[in-house]
Amino acid sequence: MILKKYKNIIFTILFIIFTIYIIYWATEEEKYEEPKEQIKEIVKKEEDTKEEKTEEIKVIIDIKGEVVNPGVYELTTQNNVNDAINMAGGLTKKSDTSNINLSKKLSDEMVIIVYSKEQIKKMKEKDEIVCEPCNNACIKEDDEKSKLDNNENSKTNSKININTATKEELLLLNGIGEAKAEAIIEYRTKNGNFTNVEDIKNVSGIGDAAFEKIKDQITL
Repeated sequence: MILKKYKNIIFTILFIIFTIYIIYWATEEEKYEEPKEQIKEIVKKEEDTKEEKTEEIKVIIDIKGEVVNPGVYELTTQNNVNDAINMAGGLTKKSDTSNINLSKKLSDEMVIIVYSKEQIKKMKEKDEIVCEPCNNACIKEDDEKSKLDNNENSKTNSKININTATKEELLLLNGIGEAKAEAIIEYRTKNGNFTNVEDIKNVSGIGDAAFEKIKDQITL
């Protein structure tokens, strides 16, 4: 009898409790949804920022020398020297890119000079390859040396044996580029091992000036 009397009241109380429960969880869900939306906005802003950073900025470059169509071209900062050469119709048969950094990124008002085989040959005869200061694509000796300094072999102070050194080891010597390293190996292959460190001056391209740079770095 008591249950029947308070039946409606009990149902009303249960309904109120259920309603409060639903409202509570709906509110909690909104609290979690809000941070999610904020996170989405932050991520979107970061992605937009990255896109802006990688935006391709137009640059004007001047390419000269041994390319099919020398001239002024418009590319972007995402292009490199090799792209510029291709834009200019590619290399001529006389070209020599041994002193050009083909992977270097372009910058506005950049000047690229591609030398001929004859020009490079004359430079080698002078004991080193020298580029005009205006040639922004040229590999500088200091650049090559800094790369080699990162090699773990350069961390040691041991001298390099010119009778057994590999091409890579010879490149660690001051002022010794790829051509001279190959010349040293070719000389000892034809003439046998060096008997004195000064004998290295018999190698084509290595004169007194070059020897002075490396004499304290080499041994037999």
